Amino acid sequence: MPALASFLQRLTKRTPQPHPPRDDWSAAQDFTASLTPKASAAPRKTQEQPNPARLAPQAAALAARLPDLMLQANHLAATLQAGQHGQKRAGSGESFWQYRQAQPGEPVHHIDWRQSARTAHAYVRETEAQAPQTYLLWCDLTPSMQWRSAPNLPEKGERAILLQLALAAYLLRNGEHVRLLTPSGPATPPPAGTPLERLALTLVGMAKTTTPPFAALPPTSVVPRHARLIIASDFLCDASLLHATLQHLAGVPAQAHLVHIADPVEYLLPYKGHITFQGLEHEAPLDLPHVQALQQAYKDQMSAHTATLQTYASRYGHTLTHHTTQNAPLPTLLALQDQMSAHTHHNGGRV
Repeated sequence: MPALASFLQRLTKRTPQPHPPRDDWSAAQDFTASLTPKASAAPRKTQEQPNPARLAPQAAALAARLPDLMLQANHLAATLQAGQHGQKRAGSGESFWQYRQAQPGEPVHHIDWRQSARTAHAYVRETEAQAPQTYLLWCDLTPSMQWRSAPNLPEKGERAILLQLALAAYLLRNGEHVRLLTPSGPATPPPAGTPLERLALTLVGMAKTTTPPFAALPPTSVVPRHARLIIASDFLCDASLLHATLQHLAGVPAQAHLVHIADPVEYLLPYKGHITFQGLEHEAPLDLPHVQALQQAYKDQMSAHTATLQTYASRYGHTLTHHTTQNAPLPTLLALQDQMSAHTHHNGGRV
C-alpha cells in the first residue's frame, strides 16, 4: 500500500483520472481516510485502543439519547411493518402450506371462506410453522464514527445505532430473535426490560468498555455458522481486512447485510483554501494549502471506494445499502428490508 505522502505527491502532479480503476482502493483509502478537518471527517481505521477520558462523555451522551433513539426506532419499525404489502400469512413465523377440506367439528374461524366459496366444500388454510431466525447486529463504534460535519446532522455512530435499533424492533415484531455481536461473541443482555431495551442497554455497555479494543468489522472467529449479520459502519478500514472479512463470512457460511454510513461531506470534500486535516485514530496531521485543487481527484477516489465496496459485497453473496446522514432513515430501512427479503427468499428462508 503506498504511503499517504507519496500518493498525495503523485496526485498533485498528475491530471486526475475521470474513472479510476477498482484496484485503486488502497490509494483511495490512504487519501480519503486522512482528509479530515480538525476534529472531523473520516480517517482510515486502525485497531484503536479506546481513550477512557474521551470514552466516558461519549457513552454518557449515548445513554442520554437512548430514550429518544428508542422512540424513533419503534416509530420506524411500526412504519416498516405497516408498509408490508402483499403478504398473506397467518402470523409471525408462518407461511402458507396447503388447503385441506374442513373436518367435522372444525372451528369456524379456521375456515378460509374465500377459497371455500370457489367449491362445494369448506377448506382450511394450513400453514407451515418455521423456527424464528436469529440476527446478529454489529455496530461500528470506532472513533471515526463519532463525527458530523455540521451541528444539524447526527453523528455517523448515532445514525448507525438508530438504524440498527429500528431494524431490531422490526425484526422482533416479526417474531425473530436479535442479538448484539461483540468482539468476543454474541453479547449477554441484562435480564430486565423489553427485548429492544435490553439490546439498547447492551449497546451502551459496549460503548463504555475499553476492552477488547474497538474494531470496524466483526472478527470472523466469533460468527456462528449460518448466521445473519447486519453490519453498520463507514467501512473506512483497511482494504485487505474488509476483503478478508467478507470472504471469510461467505465461507462460514454467514449472510452479511452491510449498511454503509457516510457524512455528506465525505463524498464531496467541499473545502477551500489552506486547511489542516487531523485524523481521529492516531493518523498524522495533513496540511493542504489549496485543498480545492484535489476535489475532483478526491471524488474519483471516493467513487472507486464505493464501487469496490459493492464489488466485494456482491462477489461474496452479501448485500450493501448506502445511507448518508443528511437523509431520513426510513428510505434506507425500506431498501435494507427489500435487500434482506430478496436475499433470504433466494436462499430459502424468510424475513
